[in-house]
Amino acid sequence: MRWPLMDLRVRTPRLELRLPSAHDLEALADLAADGVHDPDVQPFAVAWTDVSPHERALATLRYHWRCWGAWQPDDWTLNLVTVLDGTVVGTQGVSGRRFGVLREVVTGSWLGLAHQRRGIGTEMRAAVLHLAFEGLDARYALSGAHEDNAASLAVSRKLGYADDGIELHEVRGKPVVTRRVRLDRPSWQAHRTVPVEIDGLAPCLPHFGGNLTAA
Repeated sequence: MRWPLMDLRVRTPRLELRLPSAHDLEALADLAADGVHDPDVQPFAVAWTDVSPHERALATLRYHWRCWGAWQPDDWTLNLVTVLDGTVVGTQGVSGRRFGVLREVVTGSWLGLAHQRRGIGTEMRAAVLHLAFEGLDARYALSGAHEDNAASLAVSRKLGYADDGIELHEVRGKPVVTRRVRLDRPSWQAHRTVPVEIDGLAPCLPHFGGNLTAA
């Protein structure tokens, strides 16, 4: 199979993470249209949600299509939909550049408004961290959030991340401080509390670069 990633599954006790089918992607676009955050705040460095519901849905579709088309073993972004009880509730991404050398990934995610504050964000991040560290032999995982995004930073602390400096971004015409966080392998191992299973990874490994092989 030339594109085995469609069969990749990452599962926790409640969730399944997978590359979206056409139906999944439509559901995710609908979720984006319904809202991702309080409109009075902007948690993203790129303010892609500051548009109409229809444009948010289209932006979601275009982003996933663009990442699929741009995939290279040396520069990839894996955007998985998060499924709870058969319903798409959000998306969890993980990306790597020069991963074969650096063994470093960056994660990002969002949940539909109706599915927040239920521990799903922590669980789906734990799932993709297991994929990165256990499945792909990563050394580090990076993330970040605006300094007023207490929920995202709390998830990072719970999973063992340490502070890794700050960045300044212009959001809605104003400077915003983003706090970077970094997770290394020993800290990940010390904070593993969510059981995770991965299916279908072995045939996908060449697409992640770095001469990866199945354990």
